Amino acid sequence: MAMPPEPPADPSATPARRPGFAPDAGSAIPRVFDRALIARRRRTAIATAPAGTDFLVDRVAEEIADRLAPVARRFDTAVAIGGPTAAIARAVRDSGKAGRVFRADVFAAGPDEDLPADLVIDDEVPPFGPASVDLVVAGLTLQWVNDLPGTLIQIRRMLKPDGLFLATFVGGDSLSELRQAFLAAEAETTGGVSPRVAPFVEVRDLGGLLQRAGFALPVADQDRLTLRYATPFDLMRDLARMGAANPLAERRRSLTGPGLLRRAAEHYQAANGDADGRVRATMTLVSLSGWAPHESQQKPLKPGSAKMRLAEALKTTENPL
Repeated sequence: MAMPPEPPADPSATPARRPGFAPDAGSAIPRVFDRALIARRRRTAIATAPAGTDFLVDRVAEEIADRLAPVARRFDTAVAIGGPTAAIARAVRDSGKAGRVFRADVFAAGPDEDLPADLVIDDEVPPFGPASVDLVVAGLTLQWVNDLPGTLIQIRRMLKPDGLFLATFVGGDSLSELRQAFLAAEAETTGGVSPRVAPFVEVRDLGGLLQRAGFALPVADQDRLTLRYATPFDLMRDLARMGAANPLAERRRSLTGPGLLRRAAEHYQAANGDADGRVRATMTLVSLSGWAPHESQQKPLKPGSAKMRLAEALKTTENPL
């Protein structure tokens, strides 16, 4: 795997660069997501979305603040990756757990933000040197990278010893209702199907990827939300306003006809409608945490080093096989 260039250790001295979204021609990494499209949509969303559209980002920011609160140390340098607003970076700053907080994203935020983007990066290839930061936080962005194992390895590499990584992904069975509705509608109207909802990684797989990337004390858990909308069209409109409409590289490039949209909405309403006429949408948020290894961290005891048998500790009788 190609490693990122070696910028200065101080993130503030790292120049912003234009993201290189597509993998090299000789790369074996599959291009699942159209990352240039994601960046354009993110830029449009931040400029045009009405208030309240980024409710998931705000929720994740609050959750990250809660996860930082019990950490019994302060980090000198933190990098907050993602957006599309400054909520994630603001949560890190307001937690009081970090000295300098650098906000990085795939586009430059507008001047009205109280925490404008310090760095324009390709979050698939974070442009930081080895052991250059103490805390990395990513909110609702890394589910769109094509090489997630490689990205996690590079984040582990940029952390100083005993540095902390916190991330929240959209994962699991998120938007499964919308995926099934489009599959059924498209099979009826066109006789075939095309990818319309992105695949999301499972919590157990993310935990394994943390271990593979070399993180110590890895933790992965999830929170399953049920969102309710007046109609399926309101859900689709919200996704578009978030910049989270179909980002797949192999998506159908032609416009979706009104007949297909109407039939998909009918399937959605029939399968997921409530008595009051509103519809349900599943959203699973997967939270990750991991530490860069350090000698001060807790380590498992060596096999055979226990001083008491388990049966004695549990005050029960051990029955041999």
